[in-house]
Amino acid sequence: MSETKRKTFTGEFRAKVALEAIRGIKTVNEIGQEFGVHPTQVGLWKKELQEQAFSVFDAKRGPKPADPSASSERLYSEIGRLKMELDWLKKKLGISQ
Repeated sequence: MSETKRKTFTGEFRAKVALEAIRGIKTVNEIGQEFGVHPTQVGLWKKELQEQAFSVFDAKRGPKPADPSASSERLYSEIGRLKMELDWLKKKLGISQ
């Protein structure tokens, strides 16, 4: 039994091959030979790129909104930490209320 490793392709490589297929200048077989990929895989990547292309333009500009529950939790933990530091400093300096 021969142990051959599967080829793994980066997203950049897949996009490059899919864009070449979308251009339509070369046949899928020619693209497959050029990049060392099976023609069926080229067709799958092309189809996936065409189906996912709209999501590039759907995203709004600017930073993504943070999860409001996570930000409030983070703020409460920060408040607790600062309160503990303040109490410790008051104790060290001998300040009482």
